[in-house]
Amino acid sequence: MEDGKIRFAVRVASARAPALPRAAQVEEGAPRNPFLPYDEALFVADLGAHHVCLLNKYPVLRDHLLITTRAFEPQESPLTVRDFEATWSVLLELDGLAFYNAGTLAGASQPHRHLQVVPTPLGRGPRRTPIDAAIDDARFEGAVGRVETLPFHHAIARLRTTATQPPAVAAPALHGLYREMARAFGCDRASRPYNLLVTREWMLFVPRSRECWETVSINALGFAGAILVGGDDELARLRAQGPLAALAEVGVRP
Repeated sequence: MEDGKIRFAVRVASARAPALPRAAQVEEGAPRNPFLPYDEALFVADLGAHHVCLLNKYPVLRDHLLITTRAFEPQESPLTVRDFEATWSVLLELDGLAFYNAGTLAGASQPHRHLQVVPTPLGRGPRRTPIDAAIDDARFEGAVGRVETLPFHHAIARLRTTATQPPAVAAPALHGLYREMARAFGCDRASRPYNLLVTREWMLFVPRSRECWETVSINALGFAGAILVGGDDELARLRAQGPLAALAEVGVRP
């Protein structure tokens, strides 16, 4: 679904697909944490002393991975250098897209700290993600820039200097860029929702105002140019509104 220069990848969920899990899942009257303990059948790799890599039990895409903290840490608390070290170690092995949904208003389905990684390309065409077409036009003031045609607040950083660095070296630099972006939008405190997207080449930060556009839940993948709708009716309404307008509704308008 093309909107501006971006060719969005819009997927329609099967009517027979199970509902995606929400943060308030309840078993026998008590909230359940699916990562404590995690399902051993989903284990992929250890990521140091503080993180583990798992397969996503409810994948949106093939080979959809989770990076979770071993001990409970709130999803809404600020990311740490250790989170970036674990994430970068995965991106060096899998040249894909890592993303983070900071809180339920940003599309998070669980309160336990977890980042996610999906392989690229996300859609058809030569680009790794649809949003790359817009990022090509970013204008920078120092390390951080923006795209004038995107109708929502955001910040972009190029990662050329960290692209080949090992996780222990890259992580502090990535964390510093993230903190700069978060402070710029007042999202450096817990409970302020945002999405973070990271590839080997760039980092994109988007503050959020709500989880859903109409009845369509949008997480960080939406800002990469990939949106999941629940049926033909939602597909038709998204086509009529336009994906960029939908993202502006769930983001923060300039």
